[in-house]
Amino acid sequence: MLHVDNLHVAYGQSEVIHGLDFTVGENEIVAIMGRNGMGKTTLMKSLMGVVGTASGAVTLNGTPVTDMKSHQRVAAGLGYVPQGRMIFTAMTVEENIETGLTVTGERKVPNDVYELFPVLLEMRKRRGGNLSGGQQQQLAIARALVSRPKVLLLDEPTEGIQPSIIKEMARTLRRIRDEKGLSIIVSEQVLSFALDIADRVLVLENGQLVHDSPRDGIDEAKVAKFLSV
Repeated sequence: MLHVDNLHVAYGQSEVIHGLDFTVGENEIVAIMGRNGMGKTTLMKSLMGVVGTASGAVTLNGTPVTDMKSHQRVAAGLGYVPQGRMIFTAMTVEENIETGLTVTGERKVPNDVYELFPVLLEMRKRRGGNLSGGQQQQLAIARALVSRPKVLLLDEPTEGIQPSIIKEMARTLRRIRDEKGLSIIVSEQVLSFALDIADRVLVLENGQLVHDSPRDGIDEAKVAKFLSV
């Protein structure tokens, strides 16, 4: 569903991502793990077209997207939930979700999104800034989902969220994968969450992939070592 081939990403003369190769299968959930500063957010921004690619290629469901702008990638089937959620705090919940409809031509928030996130239905007339961190994360995911993505990118979704909500989020993301039939790439530092959700775990260290393992039979101690400061 998503293929990354020899991807290099740089800020000016400083290269951050050094020749990444990986593939994400249909309906697969892949967790990309690593400590702060290892390149996870840069990778996600690059996949989304927010940060330019120095060299290499990204292919989405057979379509090359490397030279596409961000909005074109959304239209091609990439959904993005940025680090820090980036919701519009002054807009209502409903208005926030509607901003994700621009590529589909739909006017109304689909009911199935509110079925996934009942709290957003209850709060649809409230301002986004009045929601808790966990509710804002649900809102950001809902906004991405209404663009009907084939691949959903989530950058550090557990950041600043309490443990009970993290468990619930893992269940919801698995349900989204199963019901919507999409692939999910999540960048993450919390190993328990990654093991809860992912079919496969990749570890990023200094802009390079140093570990790739299916969740079943994963060497948790080895991965935890990469994540320790």
